[in-house]
Formats: sequence, structure tokens, C-alpha cells
Amino acid sequence: MDKQNKIGKWIATILLAFVGIAFILPFVWMISASFKPEIDVFKYPIDWIPKHWNAYENYKDVWSGEHPFALYYWNTIKVTVLTTLLSLLVSSMAAYGFSHLEFRGKNFLFVIVLMTFMVPSASILVPQFLIFKWLHLFDSHTGLIIIGSFSALGTFMLRQFFMGIHKDYLDAGRMDGAGHPRLFMGIALPLVRPALATYGILRFIWTWNDYANPLIFLRSDKLATVQIGIQKFATESGAFYSLIMAGTVSAIIPLIVIFIVGQKQVIEGVALGGVKG
Repeated sequence: MDKQNKIGKWIATILLAFVGIAFILPFVWMISASFKPEIDVFKYPIDWIPKHWNAYENYKDVWSGEHPFALYYWNTIKVTVLTTLLSLLVSSMAAYGFSHLEFRGKNFLFVIVLMTFMVPSASILVPQFLIFKWLHLFDSHTGLIIIGSFSALGTFMLRQFFMGIHKDYLDAGRMDGAGHPRLFMGIALPLVRPALATYGILRFIWTWNDYANPLIFLRSDKLATVQIGIQKFATESGAFYSLIMAGTVSAIIPLIVIFIVGQKQVIEGVALGGVKG
């Protein structure tokens, strides 16, 4: 029996190793292509280690070339950070309300929030476009930030953690004369920090990688985000894939950093969520 278990573990390890390699290879190819001259990008067989290095020229063309990639980068940082912070605030307040406040129609309202999961995001683009144009928020970072700041998923996810807070903690706060603002800020939020970190990192990644909303709601080149900026290396005369890969590598660096920094909190948040589930 032990021998069969060992064989099974070896087989599972080998299969998972192959799956891991399959996921990593495109990433390795992307980095390799960003170092190559354009003519070598699609050379076959693939030179995983470039024979002709063009890294300096590629990254220089991306950051100091025809398109203001540094401006796109700054726009993305600004929109992503503000969207993440506002989304954390809105989702955590809504989650606290749905978990620890009693008011008429609470469950019905929460069901309405959950029902928004069933609505395809593409189906509300036109109403959003018309509303934001009417509010003079079209072609502005403010409108883009507002769109990403209200999340039913964030509300649902954080609500589950807020519901796990023992009632005694809140009762002790009430005995000290704390109202809901103090209970929320002083007791509830510190107890769900892993959940906040997990959702914050997910929201950061989703917003940073968002392509559709900036494409639809932004028109000015000076407001474009990095995802729109990368697209500009593909012109009517052809796509410069070495520059696209260099821009993409530059774009994913903050995502890698933010995940490494918050990895412990994410794992803790997922583990706590599994225990609560």
C-alpha cells in the first residue's frame, strides 16, 4: 500500500511538473523575445537564449520612443492604486453592513448584489457609456476609477470574513461606548486584514490588466493606460513584437512585486477562507 502511494505521488509530481513547465514556457519566451531583434522573435527552432542581443534598443524604444510609455505607466499606477483603495473602502463598508447591521430588506438587497454576478459585463457597457457621458465623466480617470471601485465580488468575499468575527468582540466594543464607525475601523477591519490584503491584490491585478474599460471610456492619448500603450506598437504596417514583449515585461513587473510582497497575506487569507467555508 505504501509502495502504491509513493508511485502515485511520483506520478502526480511529474504531471504537476509538466503542467508547471507548460505555464512557465510562454512567460520565458516573452522575456526572451523582449531581448531579441525583431527578425529573431519568431525564428524556429526557438533560441531561448538570444544569439543576438537587442535588449537595450528594445527597452529604450519602448520607454523613450515615439509613444509616451512612461506617461501610460504613470496613468496605470494612478488609476490602479486609487481604484484599489476606493474599492477596498466601499466593499469593506458594504460587507460590514450586510454582516453586522440589521435593517429591513437586508437579505433581499444582498441577493440583488449577488445577482449582478449573472449579468455579463459586456451587456452594461452601453448604459455605462451613456451615464458617464451624461455625468461628464467620459474620457477621464475619475470615471475609470469609479467603474472599478464597486465590486459585488469584493462585497461578497469580505462579507464572509466579517461574518466570522465573533460577536463578543463587537459586544465588548459596544460596552465601551463604541458606535458602528469605531467598531468597523477599530475592531472589524484589523481582524480581517488577510482578507483585505487578498482582495486588494486581486483588485490591483484586475485593474492593472484591464483593457476593455480604458479602451471604451478613454479617448485622449495623454490619459491612456499601459495596456492601451502596448497596443500602439502594433500599427497598420505591422506589429513590432520585440517591442510588444518588452512593453509587456515592463508592465508585469509591478504585478510580480505586489504579489511577492503580499504573498503571505494572500495565503493566510485563502487558508482562513477555507476554514470558514
